[in-house]
Amino acid sequence: MDKQERAARTRESLVRAAAEVFAEEGFAAASVATISHRAGVTTGGFHFHFAGKAALAQAVEDRSVDAVRRIIDTARAGGELTADPLRVLSDSTSALMALLAEDVVVRAGFGLSADVSHRGRIDVWGEWRSWVDELLEAAERGGALAEGVSRRDAARAVVASTVGLEVLGAAEPGWAAPEMVARIWALMLGGQAPG
Repeated sequence: MDKQERAARTRESLVRAAAEVFAEEGFAAASVATISHRAGVTTGGFHFHFAGKAALAQAVEDRSVDAVRRIIDTARAGGELTADPLRVLSDSTSALMALLAEDVVVRAGFGLSADVSHRGRIDVWGEWRSWVDELLEAAERGGALAEGVSRRDAARAVVASTVGLEVLGAAEPGWAAPEMVARIWALMLGGQAPG
């Protein structure tokens, strides 16, 4: 293994270890020593790759934003954005919840975005909110929202539900299970779609 490959693996180990520690302890309580130990890297090795804990947290958040953007890109490529934006929103939410359940780096990035002790340069939840707003705006334009349903209120409900499922799912995985997400969407779509 050459130096570049070894450096990439070390960096990946640090990002994953940091995500685990941030998810367990939060940003403020997480220490460079704990993260380094979990990654099997010396603190000197840590500082070779990252200027500090905040820089490492940023790398975790960057990965989370990339995950949200992949969900969005996949949804856009599907071609149903204008035909059935509520279905796209439901599918996107299911994809996000699956990622949050499976990938500690994505989960930690979302947690860091809401952690008051850490202010990164990227708002991971903001990326998600923008996508939800875009889809509900398309639903409103296409007449897919029930009469009297405010796009803004619907967006708030969707984002709040997503945050709630993420928080509850971290403590009890059943909350983020695909069946639970599908049941919540059936309930929400019944109130937001015409008919």
